[in-house]
Amino acid sequence: MPRYDKLEQFQREHDFFVALDSDGCVFDSMEIKHKECFTPAFIKHWDLQAAAKYARQVWEFSNLYSVDRGMNRFPVLVRSLDLLMDYPEAARRGIQIPDLKPLRDFITSDLPPSNAGLQKLIETNPDPLLTRTMKWSLAVNAAISDIVSGVPPFPKVVECLDRITAKADLAVVSGTPGEALRREWDEHRIDNYPLIIAGQELGKKTEHLSVMTAGKSYAPERMLMIGDAPGDFNAAKATGVMFYPVNPGHEEDSWQRLHDEALDRFFAGTYGGDYEATRIAEFEKLLPETPPWKH
Repeated sequence: MPRYDKLEQFQREHDFFVALDSDGCVFDSMEIKHKECFTPAFIKHWDLQAAAKYARQVWEFSNLYSVDRGMNRFPVLVRSLDLLMDYPEAARRGIQIPDLKPLRDFITSDLPPSNAGLQKLIETNPDPLLTRTMKWSLAVNAAISDIVSGVPPFPKVVECLDRITAKADLAVVSGTPGEALRREWDEHRIDNYPLIIAGQELGKKTEHLSVMTAGKSYAPERMLMIGDAPGDFNAAKATGVMFYPVNPGHEEDSWQRLHDEALDRFFAGTYGGDYEATRIAEFEKLLPETPPWKH
């Protein structure tokens, strides 16, 4: 079991710090979660049945195959509905996208981007759109709990975790609900590796990294974030942490390279500079900003 359950409790125990995303990074769970859980709930709860083909295409692009990959569910919901509203073929099916301002205001508020944060806002500012969003989010969680199991870590993950925790303090940093994270890490008996499993209830990834590294005296070249999405890279960049990408579609190769060479460079102090820049350049080419239907 993780040693800490709050960011403020996290204590430095080694000279190195490694943060690790979970969905799509450690576990090959992004495809099944989005295609079998998020997408059906998106179509059902936002009355998109008439344009289901386009709604599915939009959701999968936003969450799996674009620069928005790995984004928290609430801002990516807005992003997906905005894309759908701007999709001529979908619009011709007569779907109605509601005014999303209450949800946009929630996303930019100081409340955590979680069901608990949303519920707190609903209690003080009741709004039909926020209630609808909560029903969708709860339906997604129920579907994930019902459908997603038996999805193991990618090959070489456990070997990398052994190497990391021998020399570094390991934290899971994710936008997934904490309950789902803990269930997955426990199911595969790897929950003993991280000192903390930080999900969406503990804030955004930038907050996770900021709180856990501030005042701990880790040298900049001894902090590393491992992730599969631009949000992971942005959080690392914002907090002065180096970044190693697990490339979407090439996850097994990425973990093999981490095991065979990147971790050696990290612990030797030679990961930064040209080597890191090359890894990031490869990663950025894989996730476009413009959807294919706009070409």
